[in-house]
Amino acid sequence: MILVKTEAGHQALKDRSVPLSPRQRSAFILFDGKRSVDDVLAAGMGIVREDIDQMVALGVLEQAAGSAAPSAESAAPVQGSSGRSKQQRYKDAYPIATQLTGGLGLKGFRLNLQVEAATGYDDLLALAPKIRAAVGAEKAAPLDKALND
Repeated sequence: MILVKTEAGHQALKDRSVPLSPRQRSAFILFDGKRSVDDVLAAGMGIVREDIDQMVALGVLEQAAGSAAPSAESAAPVQGSSGRSKQQRYKDAYPIATQLTGGLGLKGFRLNLQVEAATGYDDLLALAPKIRAAVGAEKAAPLDKALND
């Protein structure tokens, strides 16, 4: 499905009259009528489908004329066995990861910066082995649980 900015969306871009998070705003700019929703999600802006649904609900995005509606499969959030989406797993794991790496002091400074730069679940999942190695498996258990359960 391809989305385009509405007139209200163009106005919101100029005067910031509609509250969008920085990630939503960055992704919002990519909706040019040429990129699909999947293209924007894959662009690495750290947004999820719920963010896009919110922008549609706010009236700043609409389906482009002639664009196919999303299939039920592509519209479903990516969930694990617990039913939590990747975004929810990220939200649960991020504070744990920052606490663990922040507690390392100067030794973990760079790792802490990497955690703070993580923009989504996949980024945090990629850092989990480094965090585990730095703090030990026992201390990293809550992080593993938040990422994987």
